[in-house]
Amino acid sequence: MQTIRKALIPVAGLGTRFLPATKAQPKEMLPLVDKPVIQHVVEEAIRSGIQSITLITGRGKQAIENHFDVAFELEDTLRRRGRKEDLELIQTITHMAQFAYVRQGEPLGLGHAVLCAEHAIGNEPFALLLGDDVFDEEDIALGALITAHRATGKSVVGVQQVPLEHVSRYGVVNAPPQHSGWWNVNTIVEKPEPDEAPSQWAVVGRYILMPTVFEHLHGVQPGVGGEYQLTDALAMLAHRGDLVAAPIPARRYDTGNKLDYLKANVEFALKRADLGRDFLDYLKELVAQRS
Repeated sequence: MQTIRKALIPVAGLGTRFLPATKAQPKEMLPLVDKPVIQHVVEEAIRSGIQSITLITGRGKQAIENHFDVAFELEDTLRRRGRKEDLELIQTITHMAQFAYVRQGEPLGLGHAVLCAEHAIGNEPFALLLGDDVFDEEDIALGALITAHRATGKSVVGVQQVPLEHVSRYGVVNAPPQHSGWWNVNTIVEKPEPDEAPSQWAVVGRYILMPTVFEHLHGVQPGVGGEYQLTDALAMLAHRGDLVAAPIPARRYDTGNKLDYLKANVEFALKRADLGRDFLDYLKELVAQRS
C-alpha cells in the first residue's frame, strides 16, 4: 500500500459569504485568533504525514502564496531587531512542507478544481482537504481516512452525522449497516432535500482519493452553472465498489459559516495558554452584564 505523500487544497473560491471582508483578501486568510484558516488545514495535512501540498488557486489569491513563501524584508527586519521567536515562527511556516500552486482559471466547481491539479498528483493516491472545514487539532481527522484507505485500498470520504435539516448543504452517503470504522458507499447524493437524503451522514471536506478518480472526472458532464461536481465522479467510484466512508472523530468547525467561524475563534482562543484564562474571565463578565 502506497504512503499518502501528496495533498490538494482548493482555495480558488470567491468567499462571497464573508463579504465585504473577502472583497480584497482570500477567505482562507481569515484568522482563527492569529493564524489563518488555511494554515490550520495545511498543518492538519502535515500531522497526517503529508509531505507535498498543492494549492489550487485563482485570481486574487496571491496572499495565500505569499503566506507560505519567504518574506525576506520581514525576516530581515525581525533579525535586526533581535525578535528571534517571531523570526522562527514565520520561517517555520515556509519550511513546513513542499508547496506548489496550480491556477484554476474559471470557477467551474470542485471536480474541475481537482482535475486542474491532475499533473501534480501523477499515479498515486492523494489527500483532498477543503479549507472551510477545520478540525480540532487535538483529535484525529484526516488520519481516520488514511487508516481506512490502508485497510481497504479504496478511495475514502470523511463523514459526520449532521441534523436532518442540514443535509441539503452537503454530499450525503448511505448509512453504515452497523457501527464500524468504515463502510462501503453505494449511494452518494449532492445536496439532497431532507426527505430524499439516503442518511444523515454528510461528507465534510476530507478525502483520500485513488488516481482513478481523474478518469471519472474526465467523463463528468457539467451541471448547474456549468460546474463539474466531484460528487459525480465519486458516484462512479461507488458504483464500481471502489469507495468507502470513514467517520471523522473530531470536532469540526465550518469556517465558511459566520456563526461557526465566530464559535471557532472563541474556542481556539480559550485553548491558548497565553489567552485562555483572561479571555474566559472576559466572557464571564460579558455574560453577567447581559443576563
